[in-house]
Amino acid sequence: MLFVFFLLWVIFNGKLTLEIAVFGIVISVLVYWFICKFMDWSPKKDLYCMRISGLLLQYAFVLLVEIFKANMATIKMIFTEKYEREPVLISFETSIKSKVLRVLLANSITITPGTITVSLEDNRYLVHCFDKDFGEGIENSVFVKLLEKMDKAGEGHE
Repeated sequence: MLFVFFLLWVIFNGKLTLEIAVFGIVISVLVYWFICKFMDWSPKKDLYCMRISGLLLQYAFVLLVEIFKANMATIKMIFTEKYEREPVLISFETSIKSKVLRVLLANSITITPGTITVSLEDNRYLVHCFDKDFGEGIENSVFVKLLEKMDKAGEGHE
């Protein structure tokens, strides 16, 4: 995070001189101290973020691909007159311990066309699916597997 603050300082200044670098380091350290002291941040969280950054990028790419595929499937269902849609509610549990990652899964399900997370209580999800086909394998989806990897990488950080 300290590096990110310094990088933002340099970007906002538009150039890098010795004076800008020294002031940037001082200000970055002060801002980092402030967030550690008053905003529940720690160097352990920095390490966790660095450990999962590759998985987060992979997750973002997979999410975009799944949104595109779900869009195509939803459009096909809507414009196919003979297809009988069968809306369904699906309930499932995950082993994800992190609250942030559980909410990320719920939001990912909701922004994927054809599915909406109706409720999330502890690690139990209730998902409404536009059609029963959208709900097949949702409890073992690629979203869940990637988030479980992130959860295992961050055990003990919260």
